[in-house]
Amino acid sequence: MSKIKLKILGLSSSQSQSGSFALVLGEQGGQRRLPIIIGMFEAQAIAIEIEKIIPNRPMTHDLFKSFAQSFHFSVSEIVISDLKEGVFYAKIVCTDGTETIVIDARPSDAIAIGLRFSVPIFTNESIMSEAGIVLSEDEEDEDEEGFVSEEVEKSSKSEQSRLKDFSYDRLQEMLEEALEKEDYELAARIRDELNKRN
Repeated sequence: MSKIKLKILGLSSSQSQSGSFALVLGEQGGQRRLPIIIGMFEAQAIAIEIEKIIPNRPMTHDLFKSFAQSFHFSVSEIVISDLKEGVFYAKIVCTDGTETIVIDARPSDAIAIGLRFSVPIFTNESIMSEAGIVLSEDEEDEDEEGFVSEEVEKSSKSEQSRLKDFSYDRLQEMLEEALEKEDYELAARIRDELNKRN
């Protein structure tokens, strides 16, 4: 199966889930986005490495890098390998130059480690087809946009928003509106609800 290269597009705090963040990965050379909800500590580890901030003491992901280098292993790539029941899975591909070892990991940890080794992040077409969000260029009419916008706003602010109560078509409209507002965390929740119905 051919690999699709991803790049980190953004990291934003969740508006509806305290302590959660949306990590947005983009298809290199494409329009699809892959939002993944991650925890606060993993988001911090990713942000620190992106911003090149050096903490006073090594973080867990820095420790992994030191440990790997001490035993002459390096990471060659990160693969977002699977998606089961709305949960993403990842692999850290390591090598000592002769042998390759694949380690299971949460995507957030794998990406935090991959950033420290400056390696590429990949996924496959089946994950992008199932969970990827395509940015649309279509413009809706103003009245409809206003209605959808209000609905999305209520959804994003309420933890108890019940996406399952909306029709499939309404969810599609809400997804487009969330993407326009760059509310990737809400977009990921809407996408998951749409996937449950397919």
